[in-house]
Order: sequence, then structure tokens, then C-alpha cells
Amino acid sequence: MATKKQEYGAESIVVLEGLEPVRKRPAMYIGSTSQVGVNHCLNEIVDNAIDEALAGFCKNVNVIINENNYMTVFDDGRGIPIDKVPKYNVSALELVMTKLHAGGKFGQGAYKVSGGLHGVGASVVNALSEHVIVEVKRNGQLYKQEYKKGKPTGPVSKIKESVLGFPFETGTAFSFLPDKEIFQETTEINYTNFKKQVKERAYLVPTVYFKISNKKNNDRVSYYFDGGIISLLRDMNRGKKALHDPISIKKQSDDKEIDVAIQYNDSINEHVYSFVNVINTHEGGTHLTGFRSALTKSINSYARKILSEKDAAEALTGDDVKEGLAAIIYVKMPSTNLQFEGQTKTKLGNSEVQTIVQQAVGEYLDVYFEENPRVGREIISKILLAQKARLAAKAAKEAVLRKGALEGSALPGKLADCQEKDPALSELFMVEGNSAGGTAKQGRDRKFQAILPLRGKILNTERAYLDRVLAFKEIKDLVIALGMGIGENVDYQKLRYHKIVIMTDADVDGAHIRTLILTFFFRHLPDVVYKGHVYVAQPPLFKVQVGKKINYAYSDEEKDKLVKEMTKTKDGKLTTATIQRYKGLGEMNPDQLWETTMNPENRVLKQITINDAQEADFVFTMLMGEEVPPRKKFIVTHAKMANLDV
Repeated sequence: MATKKQEYGAESIVVLEGLEPVRKRPAMYIGSTSQVGVNHCLNEIVDNAIDEALAGFCKNVNVIINENNYMTVFDDGRGIPIDKVPKYNVSALELVMTKLHAGGKFGQGAYKVSGGLHGVGASVVNALSEHVIVEVKRNGQLYKQEYKKGKPTGPVSKIKESVLGFPFETGTAFSFLPDKEIFQETTEINYTNFKKQVKERAYLVPTVYFKISNKKNNDRVSYYFDGGIISLLRDMNRGKKALHDPISIKKQSDDKEIDVAIQYNDSINEHVYSFVNVINTHEGGTHLTGFRSALTKSINSYARKILSEKDAAEALTGDDVKEGLAAIIYVKMPSTNLQFEGQTKTKLGNSEVQTIVQQAVGEYLDVYFEENPRVGREIISKILLAQKARLAAKAAKEAVLRKGALEGSALPGKLADCQEKDPALSELFMVEGNSAGGTAKQGRDRKFQAILPLRGKILNTERAYLDRVLAFKEIKDLVIALGMGIGENVDYQKLRYHKIVIMTDADVDGAHIRTLILTFFFRHLPDVVYKGHVYVAQPPLFKVQVGKKINYAYSDEEKDKLVKEMTKTKDGKLTTATIQRYKGLGEMNPDQLWETTMNPENRVLKQITINDAQEADFVFTMLMGEEVPPRKKFIVTHAKMANLDV
């Protein structure tokens, strides 16, 4: 952002309140004291360095995760001021570290654009750490201060040599050890999630070079994307065929900067990300609303110009223009003016931003389509197909919903429903094959467990429109059984089971059927997955029997361990174990299936979660899409991990 660089001195620091409440109620400040909270702490310190980058002073951010759980962040910014703040007669560094809401993000401070809304980052992390060391390089001098559980162990002092290994000529180094009293579950970060978050920030701040060194597993990674959000857009479209080059829209409006990137691809799914000052606004907000409105209006306007009255008879809707859309909406604005809805900082509320984004995108696209008619026609052609599919899907969906409504309690004939009416207590087992389905029906607890047998492999829904999806009987029966509908009018509150369990054979076909079912949920009922309602049953692989004693094993390692334990004898007599390898659910009788796989007391269920929607989208596209080379590469790469029964 082209803003005048301001001096960053002690006078920039403003204090709003003390630090005492943080250790008493840490979740109020970092959301959770689980591993998520540990990640939050490290992200807060990284974001402080990013604030320096957004202000135009920082070019490098280094992060080190040490073996002893200390985490250190170095930046080459200006360095936190160390001179005394006259009003408080204490070092500016100490104020930032020990007082809540102390920093350069309030009033006319040092930061116009900031990812941190409340300025609580450094002080909160300090309060929740067993030990903190901060080093600052300013004006050719090196300074250090240490803290224990938020309290300084001594004053800010000049030092000749860095104890943290400071690599830059200026800047700040922040090293902290999360407090075990606060983070009782773990003081280690989720490293995979942390790398993803840093990578995302590297796209949004293309002027900064990020280096991460994890000394626990000797992993080193660097991120630098000089293409900014265009690089992110290309990453989002991995594995898909793009219909045109990325459309880049940039506009400066007073103290706000709008950066938008658009590229349609050949898929039938939409992927749109929105950000404000490097904050991922997962719930959208006014900037996203303005973008959608402008995109729909511009495409409709161009369609009316190039199509006949007959072809353009029905206006294209927002749902039509979503198909195959990949887009990023990134807004940078003064932190003091930011308004978020709720406490999560994931939905922008500034009404004026909607108007600015709408005007910027609308004006640009109107000109772009005129100057690039081939791209405009390609997009319109894609969207007209989407419109036809939407109308066909609407008719098919209404037929399915009408069937469910008219038949009322007469759910799909092969569904063995449960007696429980409370969805939170109800489970639906989707079972591979009629034979195993019959066994499951006999073995279940009919009070709270429903069984839906699936015959054969369901349709691959990766690139299937909703009308074709609902024409497939097995899927139509599933949609009616779930009760929440499908498509844009899906009503999550009507979901009849809060545990949906996929139960397939432990072989290649079973794995394929499981992937087909997961593809359907991810593409057509994603909320069920995001809210954690989808599970995969883990039937045993082996039955180990010695005499009349029977145990079950869920892996080769567990089987070997069981055999060793069960054949031990005190009197020296030799005993042998009989091992049965289960290849299908149908090989178990109802009692065995209940005992090993369905009984809540004994069973093992794997919950399906999505930590990285972008990566999940790429994997589903690669595994279930039409492009063969990426899938072949994946199979070759992971072939050695496969354990097949031949």
C-alpha cells in the first residue's frame, strides 16, 4: 500500500488496560488452551512481524521451532522501541510486553494496516509463557529483556552478543516457551497447520521471505511468492484446466486498497477466498458480498449483449456464475476502522467496503469483457451450461424432496431406521453390500443405530451435476434418509443422524467405495463433513483364537502382538494361534460385527475432518477427476504404502 512511512518511536505506544486477566481467563484471548491455542500464540508473534512488513519495513521473517519447545521468531523490521515512555516512565518494550492493548496499532500509531485488531499479541503470549526472551536491534545497538510468566526478570539491558542467534542488522527476536500450567494438553504446535498459515501469509505479503526451521524433525521450508494472490489463485487451480489467464483487479480508494484475482476453470465447483489485512475472513462479509454482486451483474450485462433474446431469456443467477469460479478478494485498510461481526474476526462488517469492491470489480469487468471477447464468450458458455444444469437439478431435487415429504415416515425401503428421534443420539451406518447390510441389521442396536445397505459402487460425483447425481438410486435413497435436502436449499437443521458411519470391506474395492462416498459428501453436502458428522468404521482385520479365547486385531502389528501374548504359557506347553483374515464384513456373524465394529464400548471410528479445504479439493480433483497423469503420479508415489491382498 502506498502510504507515508511513519516514525516508530516510544510516543507511538498507547496503553488501554493491564495484563492481569490473561492468565486467569486465557481462552478469552487466544480462543483455547488446547494445541490450537499454542498455534495461536506463535501466529500472533509472526503477525507482529507481518505488521512491520505491511508498514514497509520488514523483508525477512525466520521462525525456529526448537527441540525443547521454545519457539523463536526473528524479523528485520525496525525493532520494538526501547526508550522510556514519559507518561509511564518505563521502557516502550516493557510496556508492549507487559500491558494488554499496548502497541502501535491504536490512535495515530506506527501501523495503519495491521493483522492484529486488538494489539494484544506480544503481551498475551508473554503472559501465557513460562519464559520469554526478547532481543531488539535498533540504531546499531542490541538490547535484551527476559520475562517469567509475564513478569520481567530485570530491566531492558544492552548486550554485546545475541543469545538467540539474531541474524539481521535491525529488528526484533521473540523467543517463548508455552506454559505447561496453561497449555496442559500440549505445549507443541500443530506444525502442518502452522506451515499452511505461513504459506497463506506469504501469498498475501509478497514482499517478505519466510523461512521455517523445525529442529524436532529437521524440516526446513521457505516461502516467497512475488506473484501475490495471483500465485495463490494458480495454486487453487492445481489439477484443473483454466479457461483463461488470471484476471487481476487492483484499486486504491482513499485509505483502502482492493486486490482481486479471478480465474474460471473446467470444474463444477466454486472456490473463493476473502481476506482483510492478512486475516482470512472464512465467513466472508461485505467485501465478498460486493464482489459477488458485481460479478453477477457484469456477466449478465455482457450475456445480454452477445446472446439472442431467446438464449438470454432467463437471467443468470449468482449460483450460475459460481460454477468453476476460483477467486480471491483481498482488502487492506486501516486497522482502526476495521469492523468485524462477532468475536471470531472472520466476517467483515464495514458497509462502505461493499460499495468500493462492487464498483472496482464491476467497472473493470465491464471493460475487460469488451476488450477480451474470447474470454467473455468462454465464461458465458460455461455459465449457460451451469444454468441448464441448475434448472434440471432443481426439477430432480424437487422430485426427491417431494418423494420424501409425500412418503413421510415411509423412508427408503431398504433403510432399517432406528427408534431414536433425537439426531444427536442417532447413528446411520452406510454398509457395503446387501449381505453385510443384512448382518449389520441383525447385529445393531435398533434403538439408536440405522442401517442403509449400498449396492455396488455409487456414482463418481466429482464432475456430476445434481440432476445426474439424484438420478442414481443409491444416492437418492441416502439424501432422503438424511432428511436435510440437497443443493442451495439444504437445511442442515433437518439432518436426522449426527453420526454418519461409512462401513466398507477392508480391501481395495472397499477403499474405492469409501472414496466415492466421501467425494459425494465433500462436493454436495460439505457441511456434514465440516461439522464433523462423517466417520469411517474400522472393522478388524484378524480374528486370533487360542483354544476358546478370541481376540481381534485391527492391524498386522496388533495381530503379531496378540499372537505373542496369547501363546505365552507358564508350564512350557506349546500353544498355537488360529488366525482368520477378514476380507469382507459378510465373513462376520451379527454378534462379531456388533462386538468389533458397532458397539460404542469397543469400536474404533475415524472421524473425517478437513483442516485444509484447498488441499482436500486438490486431492479429490486428482483422485476422482478426468486428468490421468496427476493420478498416475500419485499412485506411483504412494505404491509402496499400499497393503494389498492378492
